[in-house]
Amino acid sequence: MRILHTSDWHLGRSFLGVGMLEHQAAFLDHLLEIVEAREVDLVVVPGDVYDRALPPGDAVVLLDETLARLAGSRATAVFTSGNHDSALRLGFGSRLIARAGVHLVTDPAQVGTAVELDDEHGPVVVHALPYLDPDHLREAWGLEDRSHAAVLGEAMRRVRADLATRPAGTRSVVLAHAFVADVPAADATATGEADDGGTAAARLPRSDSERDISVGGVEIAPLSLFDGVDYVALGHLHARATLTDSVRYSGSPLAYSFSEASHRKGSWLVDLGPDGVRSAELVDAPVPRALCRLRGTLADLLADPRHAEAEAGWVQAVVTDRVRPRQAKPRLEERFPHLLSLSFEPEGAAAPTVPGARLGTGATDQQVVLDFVREVRGEPADAAERALLEEAVRGVGHDAVATRDAAVRR
Repeated sequence: MRILHTSDWHLGRSFLGVGMLEHQAAFLDHLLEIVEAREVDLVVVPGDVYDRALPPGDAVVLLDETLARLAGSRATAVFTSGNHDSALRLGFGSRLIARAGVHLVTDPAQVGTAVELDDEHGPVVVHALPYLDPDHLREAWGLEDRSHAAVLGEAMRRVRADLATRPAGTRSVVLAHAFVADVPAADATATGEADDGGTAAARLPRSDSERDISVGGVEIAPLSLFDGVDYVALGHLHARATLTDSVRYSGSPLAYSFSEASHRKGSWLVDLGPDGVRSAELVDAPVPRALCRLRGTLADLLADPRHAEAEAGWVQAVVTDRVRPRQAKPRLEERFPHLLSLSFEPEGAAAPTVPGARLGTGATDQQVVLDFVREVRGEPADAAERALLEEAVRGVGHDAVATRDAAVRR
C-alpha cells in the first residue's frame, strides 16, 4: 500500500500579511497530481487542516473542492482535526462524506474505530486520532493524569484493543496530532521540564508558527506509546522529522514564519509492505517564494551582490547601522519588493531606553518627544523634523485643552 502523508495545511492562514490561499491551492493541485502519478492508495492528513476554528469562506470552498477531488481520485483519504481546527465544523457531514472514500475523524468517541482497507498483502486498518485535549477528556475518559501522555495512552489502549480483534498479519496505520519525542514516559507526565533537559525533544525542529499545546508546562507525548504500529503519521510540528523509520512528521507544506527558512517542505510517500514500512521518500512541495533572512548595514544590503537571489524572495531584514538610517524601508523595497519584516539592531550599541525619567523633571512635551527620537535613532532630529514634531505636539496639546473646555461647558 502506498501512503501519502501530509499535514498542517492551515488553510486560510496568511504570512505576515500576505494571503497564502493561492499558494495553498497550488499545493493541493500538486498533491492530487502526486496521487495519480505515483499511484497513491491512501492519503493521510493528521490535523490542522484549517488555521482557525472559524475559517474564512474561501478556505472552506478550497477544502470542499479538494475533498471532492480526493473522492474522485484513486486514493482513500483520512483526515483528523488538529489543535487549530474546530472538530465540530471540520467533521460536519463526515458520515455522508465517508461514503465517498474520504474520512473526517474529529470526534474522540471514534477513537478505536478503524477505517478498513486491503491490498495484495491483506488487511490494513487506519486509526485516526483527532487532537485530544487533556482538559476536555480527563474526566470523560477517567484519566488519573492531566497530560498529553495520559490521553494519548488511553487512545492507544483503545487502538490496541481493536487491533487485538483483527486477523494475524493485519497492518496498522495511526494518525495523531501531538508533540511526540523519544523521552521516558515519566518525563512526559511530570509537571515542569524533563530531568534530562528535554534533549530528545529539543532536537526536534520547532517553528514560531506552531501554537503551544502545553498542559501544566508539558506538551510531550513519549514515542513509546506507538510501539508496534506499522506506520505513524504525525502532525503538529511544521518541519518534517523522522523519529523512527515508521514514525514521522511531514511538516507543513508551506512556510508560515521566517523560522522555517531552512525547512525543506513536502510530503512523505511511504510504501507499506507485508511486514511494515518498506520505503519512505520525501516529495517536495511547490515553493511560492524562497524565504530570505538578511542582516547587515543598509549600504551592504542594498549593494551586496550576494543578496541577488533574495530579490525575488520574501525577505526578513535586520539593519545593523549604528545610527538608524532614514527611509530604510522604501529604499530596501526598491531592491527587495517582497520585504515583509524589517528591524533595527545597531551593532555594538547599547539597547535604547525610552527617556521616561525626564517626565518628572520639568521637561516640556516637545523635549520628551525629541529625546525619544534621539534615543531610538541614535542622533537628534534635524531642523525640519524638529519643527514638524513641535507643531504636532502643540496641536495635540491644543486639542486636549479644547476637549477639556468643551466638557466643562457641557
